Amino acid sequence: MVKNFQFYSVFAKELDNYVTEKRSVGYKFDKGASILKRLDVFLEFNNLREKRLPKELVTLWITKNPNESISTQSGRISTTRGFAQYLVRLGYDAYIIPGKVLKLYRYSYTPHIFTEQELKNIFLASDSYAFSELTPYRHLALSLLFRLLYGTGLRISEALKLKISDVNLIDGVLYIKEAKFGKERFVPLSNTLTARCATYLERIYELNYSGVYFFPSPYGGHYNSSTMYKYFRDLIWQAGISHSGKGPRVHDFRHTFAVHCLKKWVLKGEDLTNLLPYLSVYLGHKDLRGTQHYLKLTAELYPEIISNMENHFSYLIPEVKFHETN
Repeated sequence: MVKNFQFYSVFAKELDNYVTEKRSVGYKFDKGASILKRLDVFLEFNNLREKRLPKELVTLWITKNPNESISTQSGRISTTRGFAQYLVRLGYDAYIIPGKVLKLYRYSYTPHIFTEQELKNIFLASDSYAFSELTPYRHLALSLLFRLLYGTGLRISEALKLKISDVNLIDGVLYIKEAKFGKERFVPLSNTLTARCATYLERIYELNYSGVYFFPSPYGGHYNSSTMYKYFRDLIWQAGISHSGKGPRVHDFRHTFAVHCLKKWVLKGEDLTNLLPYLSVYLGHKDLRGTQHYLKLTAELYPEIISNMENHFSYLIPEVKFHETN
């Protein structure tokens, strides 16, 4: 369900129109709208009465709050920058946060790349998750979901939004809709994952499931990301993997998929110049920049292949650190 907000600051009309514009071109923009509502409250609190967005006020607004993660702060910076650009388009005086400032905050999280043993332990823990009459499909969903995330590199939101009609078991292909950047794509499955998906469907049908979502919530609709994150924390604890407060995260299955894929290609002597665009499309990245960061991460994690990568693909490896939301 789309979240709608009422704005009351001097830029109330512009904020509302900006949210409408973003959604009209295909963005869900719930998180962005929520951030802009907070900006609206901030502008009112600071008694802004003329239609201009001064640098001093923007700088104060994007200052990191106590206990706020860098990722959350980055979201505020990015959304505010977009709104300021919109205001300038309309002819208003608005301070646009420089792109280089955004990058300083964006590329700060170092993903946890799961080892093969860690993956095995997580999968075994998910296989033994207890059945519950209150959530009769949960143990089956957990057993498949994290294998699917690692085996395809899907974002957790993409996996949870899958409908049964999006899972083509004949050709072994997933149809991903409503993805990030408004993109749609087809994601091929391995034979083993296709077989697991087929077995999973058979078993939930045996439990009298008649809904449309592939990972159904017991309360109707599909599971949400926050619920699955709680189960994920439980599973990694059972698997003997410590959680630092910053990670591992569910999104790290996606990072692990990409890094393991690149490692395999490099060790096989494949031409990454040709293959990187395929990986970018497969992952649903907006452009090659998001995929290139995996090259740097792969080289850092596997020193034995650094020389190989630097000799052949150094021009592809970016200087910035990794962005957790790619």
